[in-house]
Amino acid sequence: MAVYDFDRFSRNDAIGEVRVPMSSVDLGRPVLSWRELQAAPREEQEKLGDICFSLRYVPTAGKLTVIILEAKNLKKMDVGGLSDPYVKVHLLQGGKKVRKKKTTIKKNTLNPYYNEAFSFEVPCDQVQKVQVELTVLDYDKLGKNEAIGRVAVGAAVGGAGLRHWADMLANPRRPIAQWHSLRPPDRMRPLPAP
Repeated sequence: MAVYDFDRFSRNDAIGEVRVPMSSVDLGRPVLSWRELQAAPREEQEKLGDICFSLRYVPTAGKLTVIILEAKNLKKMDVGGLSDPYVKVHLLQGGKKVRKKKTTIKKNTLNPYYNEAFSFEVPCDQVQKVQVELTVLDYDKLGKNEAIGRVAVGAAVGGAGLRHWADMLANPRRPIAQWHSLRPPDRMRPLPAP
């Protein structure tokens, strides 16, 4: 069992954990036991960076607005130790990309500031059936642009992506901003078709 410090705008931090061998537990009766928390093992994840964006949904207009605010601590992708990041925003429906927008490229930075808004038409009866996927990429003049990391939000997404989406729906017409940790682009689960 692990204990976490909840943080609404960032990743929850592990405080500690308790390990109890299940062979020593009688599941037929309740047990009250006090144990010292042990330091939680550190998750050795590749640090890709974090992105802050806001979501706003106006039900009467059927309009979803995504504002890419900023990113921080992005992974170094260029030889000089920096990156030229930009963000692609995809609207997905039924697991398929139906709309695409992208930010401007910010040169030579690992902490870009964007404040760029993108709007999508999403009727009320479809808002629970769409997802938004954001991919942070490093622009290269020569060769292929490389994905740094990705994050998804929507009703069919778990964790912070689902919480952000639920907060947006619970507060119509208000922009709801949150930080999200980027995940490796090749390790994201495909989004299920609702």
